[in-house]
Amino acid sequence: MSEPIVWLSTKEASEQLGVTLRSLYRFIDEGDLVAYKFGRVIRVQQSDVERFIQGSRIEPGSLEHLYPEVKRTGDRPGGRR
Repeated sequence: MSEPIVWLSTKEASEQLGVTLRSLYRFIDEGDLVAYKFGRVIRVQQSDVERFIQGSRIEPGSLEHLYPEVKRTGDRPGGRR
């Protein structure tokens, strides 16, 4: 027997992800997070939130562009020490 679907409101989903509702709606609109509309209500499956979290995992070594290269002590412009 399959597990029952656990539905989250957009507020609950945004709280679990630690993001604003606006960010959550952007994830949904850009196709990064699956959501469902029932009448005027938008719901997200708990399993889709978990999948989104796993898919957002950062690979080690992929953030070098975010921090400057460390300069060695004693290095000066022009190659003099």
